[in-house]
Amino acid sequence: MRTSRIRTTALAAVTAALALGLTACGGADGDSKAAGGDNAAGTAQSRSASEGDGKGAAEQIESKSTTVGAQQCRGDELLVTAVHRFAGQQGDHLLVTASNEGTKPCWVTSYPAVKLGDDAAVLPHSKKDNPGGDKRITLRAGGKVYSAVNLFDYGSRHQTAQSLAIALRGADGHQNPYYSVVMKGEKQRFSWNEADVLNWSTEKPYDF
Repeated sequence: MRTSRIRTTALAAVTAALALGLTACGGADGDSKAAGGDNAAGTAQSRSASEGDGKGAAEQIESKSTTVGAQQCRGDELLVTAVHRFAGQQGDHLLVTASNEGTKPCWVTSYPAVKLGDDAAVLPHSKKDNPGGDKRITLRAGGKVYSAVNLFDYGSRHQTAQSLAIALRGADGHQNPYYSVVMKGEKQRFSWNEADVLNWSTEKPYDF
């Protein structure tokens, strides 16, 4: 009886071990299939991402194509405004904003030629300005660029005005025809002994 029980127990142990081995094999197959599924999903995601990248690249190319062949801004397609900021304080300047109101992209370069009030003198370029003013900045329809007229008022012997005129510069630096700029804001009158101008930029100068 004791021997029969031992044999029965041993047989049961072998059967359990065999069943466990088969289960393990089945689990391995399941893991392999799951891994295969993950790989397939990863491949699908890769393809999707690749297709997305392709679409993004196409959009970039299309975006670039809208600016390729853009003509120089003439001025009649631009709405140019000026706001007197920090009147009578350090940092006193006129913020000049040019918006492309046309339907086609156009470009500006360098810095605007500016005359203040009735003064016929064209303001110089600021010596503190960053380099790179010879680059073209393309304005899409509705796009904006900024410049600034720095005002320096040293006392009583100064000039006062509340208007200005600007002209765009060509790639050769020559000035185009001048036109008046719309002044905005409450303190439109400004004074200066000296003044200079910053390059066109896609960001507002002195935006503090």
